[in-house]
Amino acid sequence: MKIMFSAGEASGDLHGANLARALRELDPQVELLGMGGKEMETAGVDIVYDIKNLGVIGVGEILRKIPFFFRLRDFLVETMSREKPDVLVCIDYPGFNMRLIKAAKAAGIPVVYYILPTIWAWHKSRGKTIAKYTDLAISLFPFEAKMYEDMGTNVIYTGHPLVDTVHATMSRREACAYFGLDERKKTVLLMPGSRVQEVRGLLPCMLEAAKLIRQEAGDVQFILPRASTIDEVLLDELIKPSGIDVTIGEDRVYDMMNLSTAAIAASGTATLETALMGLPTLLVYRVNRLTYWLSKVLVHIDSIGLPNIIMGHRVIPELWQDEVTPGNIAAAMVPMITDKARREALHESLAAVRRTMGEPGAVQRTAQAILDFARERGAHEAIQ
Repeated sequence: MKIMFSAGEASGDLHGANLARALRELDPQVELLGMGGKEMETAGVDIVYDIKNLGVIGVGEILRKIPFFFRLRDFLVETMSREKPDVLVCIDYPGFNMRLIKAAKAAGIPVVYYILPTIWAWHKSRGKTIAKYTDLAISLFPFEAKMYEDMGTNVIYTGHPLVDTVHATMSRREACAYFGLDERKKTVLLMPGSRVQEVRGLLPCMLEAAKLIRQEAGDVQFILPRASTIDEVLLDELIKPSGIDVTIGEDRVYDMMNLSTAAIAASGTATLETALMGLPTLLVYRVNRLTYWLSKVLVHIDSIGLPNIIMGHRVIPELWQDEVTPGNIAAAMVPMITDKARREALHESLAAVRRTMGEPGAVQRTAQAILDFARERGAHEAIQ
């Protein structure tokens, strides 16, 4: 059996890697190939296109790269035609994958979509496209599965894979020693995102906020996990002029979360990961003004943080657009670091988030569902 992937961001690369390992455990003979990154390659996927230079954010950036994305889609379609996979598994990255599934369907390649477009937040019309062009949709949330089912999608709910994967591998003391940090100090985790535009837009503001945090909260140390899609040169370019000493971590991001007192994170999967780790987090979201204006018109929710959306109210604070200033970041972060009652309340709220995320085993259930689908589809075609 041959399975092809299409993942376009660091989070998708991680989900794809975990899924690839589960597929190989269930079927050691399965062939895996596709678009992905370092994590998927390490998990045994033959990478036909590396996603390192894919990350874009915002309408303006996307428009400038449209010709490139058309060429990339054509390349993946050609790869499907040549390799003839039994199934194409698209992982998140809807701006690109929503177009790829149409081409796959036209080529007769069965499509599984894993980590679905967030039609409960915006672009509800994408649900109709998924229903039309996807043979099997795999949902992370029960409420999401119900929405897709109501739109005519063949969808199953397997649970959220982060429940299985988000855990520390070292004690706080061991992690501090590993990263060269002082375990007696408060630690703030800086997570400016996995896209170059995010990092350039958010990290300088985070670093200015770090100066204010130190002034108000004492001798605080800072650590930053480098996403595989971000070059060290870029981080050095932004961090050195700030004068703030920031430890750059490679891999072991959950151990970084485990040793940290609080986090400042770009919107995205990272805020769900910090929630599962019980780490008090401030979400920051800032894009170009055109993208922000469009999001205000199109988005149907009051919060963009996944923990907040899951719970139906804000369990972690959010700063949007012009609210993202060093002063506002510091004002939100200092109580998380110094106020015991505030920290305890956040820990209780984050524990509630974890309880709503389903039972362990989601990755294995997803892998089994994909294999079962591919085998049933193959058997059906053989009969015909």
